[in-house]
Amino acid sequence: MIKGLAITPPILGRISIGRVVEKDGKRLPEKDDQFTITSQVQNREGWVNHPLDEELRKSATNGKIRSIPVRMLFNDPDLNLRAEYSMFDRKNGRPLCVGNGETCRRSTDAGVETLPCPSPDHCPFAKGGLCKPYGRLNVQIDASDELGTFIFRTTGFNSIRSLAARLSYYQAVSGDLLSCLPLQLRLRGKSTTQSHRSAIYYVDLTVRDEISIEDAIVEAKQIDEHRKACGYDQVALDHAARLGFGNAAFEFSEDEILDIVDEYFPDAEGGNTEGSNARTVTTAKPSLKDKLDRKAAGLSGQVGAAA
Repeated sequence: MIKGLAITPPILGRISIGRVVEKDGKRLPEKDDQFTITSQVQNREGWVNHPLDEELRKSATNGKIRSIPVRMLFNDPDLNLRAEYSMFDRKNGRPLCVGNGETCRRSTDAGVETLPCPSPDHCPFAKGGLCKPYGRLNVQIDASDELGTFIFRTTGFNSIRSLAARLSYYQAVSGDLLSCLPLQLRLRGKSTTQSHRSAIYYVDLTVRDEISIEDAIVEAKQIDEHRKACGYDQVALDHAARLGFGNAAFEFSEDEILDIVDEYFPDAEGGNTEGSNARTVTTAKPSLKDKLDRKAAGLSGQVGAAA
């Protein structure tokens, strides 16, 4: 295994609660009141919707996806949802410091060091709101790919708090059978003083509408027994995932660089709402061509430095 490379669950697509709209010739990210499921392919209009998006939209009220049936890949909640305080470089999107409120891993001239993490409000390194919560949730939607997942990224405390609590509770009540439970991502709305009484949306996790928690646990036990009879080793899978995540100081992918820069560091100040794609900003989002040009320039610079 290549050291320094985080081995993360295979990604089939993305889940967002936002969209990109065209205004005055500019592409602007805009908060939304529904889920969108995209593939990993982009065209001139942006991310191409995954076929599952159309499938779920057909059966949704008013064509808006407000819930998505999912299962977890792992029994350990922390493997399904990774959430930390994260600080990224404003220019290249690479992580500079990642912490949990007690300790952090920080990139310094001497390498990656483990230091105390006092949380963003009390950290001099994070002045100016540069450090934010950053969560990544991997879920299974398409049963045809046993190990493939869709990823939901968020910088919202509401989503991170709700998802972390639900995952922990469902693991406990099911007797460590979290990966076997029939669950669903659910979009919820709330109003706060900071949102000026307008609705903000966050992601929650519940058992599916048509089933009670008791029946869900019964189903989970049946699935677990069937898997064990077939030789499916969930304990080994969780262990392999834990080793993969721990293979690098930071969970990071080159493909995320531009998305992180767009999300964390818009060119002008904007409002902060829930979700990685559910925020209001006042500047245009770079076009696909701009992104590709920037990425190509970065790769060219790396090659030049290596030469």
